[in-house]
Amino acid sequence: QVQVVESGGGLVQTGSSLRLSCAASGRTFISNVVAWFRQVAEKEREFLAAINWKGGDTHYADSVKGRFTISKDTAKNTVYLQMDDLNPGDTAIYHCATGPLLLTIHRERYRYWGQGTQVTVSS
Repeated sequence: QVQVVESGGGLVQTGSSLRLSCAASGRTFISNVVAWFRQVAEKEREFLAAINWKGGDTHYADSVKGRFTISKDTAKNTVYLQMDDLNPGDTAIYHCATGPLLLTIHRERYRYWGQGTQVTVSS
């Protein structure tokens, strides 16, 4: 069993940066993929980025490529999402998830989810 906890959200202005953190407890990420998704109101959760914990390979959604960067700190058992040049369209609840062994954008393949952290970008 893996517990996933996100942190780092907040209220920022357009053009600002934020770094979100995703920490695992109960068990390390081991060889699993860790991903970030976001959700707005009643819309489906949108895949943003994923990283292979063991190999470090990454994959990004086209919508955030070049602005968001996913990384990991194995010593801290933590995955980060660096978000730059934020705009109001990035306002959402950001979720971290883990589970699959291979990089995938499909949310149904991620078994463990955090409660999310709110990011609000004002104009």
